[in-house]
Amino acid sequence: MNAVRDYVASFAGETGYLNWAAFGPLSPAVRASLGDASDALASFSTADHGRAHLRSAAAVASLAHLLGSRSDEVVLRPSSTDALQHALYGLTGTVIAAAADFPSITLPLQRAADQSDGRLSPRWIDPIGGWVTPDAVSDALTESVTAVAVSHVDYRTGYRADLGALRELIGGNRMLIVDAVQSFGVVDEDWSVADVVVGHGYKWLRAGRGTGFARFSDTARERIGPVLSGITGVAADGPFRGDVPPPADGARAYTTSVPDHLASARLAAALEELQRVGVAAVEARVRSNVEVLIDVAARHGIRIETPVDPRRRAGIVSLVPHDAEALGRVLADAGLVVTVRGGAVRLAAHAGTSAETLELFERALAAYGRSSFTAS
Repeated sequence: MNAVRDYVASFAGETGYLNWAAFGPLSPAVRASLGDASDALASFSTADHGRAHLRSAAAVASLAHLLGSRSDEVVLRPSSTDALQHALYGLTGTVIAAAADFPSITLPLQRAADQSDGRLSPRWIDPIGGWVTPDAVSDALTESVTAVAVSHVDYRTGYRADLGALRELIGGNRMLIVDAVQSFGVVDEDWSVADVVVGHGYKWLRAGRGTGFARFSDTARERIGPVLSGITGVAADGPFRGDVPPPADGARAYTTSVPDHLASARLAAALEELQRVGVAAVEARVRSNVEVLIDVAARHGIRIETPVDPRRRAGIVSLVPHDAEALGRVLADAGLVVTVRGGAVRLAAHAGTSAETLELFERALAAYGRSSFTAS
């Protein structure tokens, strides 16, 4: 319990913040990691440079542990979009994806198809609510389909895809590529059902920008060509002359250069903190806070797009009032930070979201009046 208490306490000073799905302010542990990491990189000492490399290795080891994978399946990348580019540009066949999914999936997939000379084609689906359910994928499944690409948690509505059911549906001969930006660290998931998992530490992990990562399974390595490759992605140590070496074994084939060690230090600190408290404990607190937000919004008559079933949601709550802009102004005036976009107000609660923040939300709705948000 002390680990949970300490983790929650690390969110002190963030009263009113309900925007974790957009950006996570750096945690105290992450901020503390920056000083030593900066000193190491400012030094001429070989030993100090070695410490910087060790932080990158520590981040990879922590990610492998949390993903239930081997370390040689995990790579550090500048962003999740960068990692998805490595996955999608190396594919052939037909890839199922939702047209309304986040552009980190849709844009690289379309660009990869445009450059493939017909070897790759997207099959866009438009399921109800944008929710990528097994039924929606099943309707688009044909023999030509080689992969399904999906955001684990939909950035608009908070719908959490059933990865296990999707894997069972598509079988072992097709790949499952998952963007876990809105769930990694706050959802206790069996990531082994996916062939590619990408994430980024700048939201829920509170690690800042530049902390992207990916896991490429052995199956992914066999079927995804390392199109975007650099010196660290080949089966050679350092510069070479003559014939270009073949791709490296494992996920290292999908790297282009040495990781940013300052970003690695931030990510390593965030992951160490997460492992101390445990993802299951974080998820339990996130779920509790989300239930409060949903209950308050429902009592004030605001339509909620987020799934009712707790198993099908994570930390995002999507509200669709009569006037989203008006509701956004009300919440901002009350000291709450949210995202207003596309006619919806997106709330995102974390494990450390305080009771005071939840009370601010309820008081803001009560003061403005129910009819203001529900009138047709």
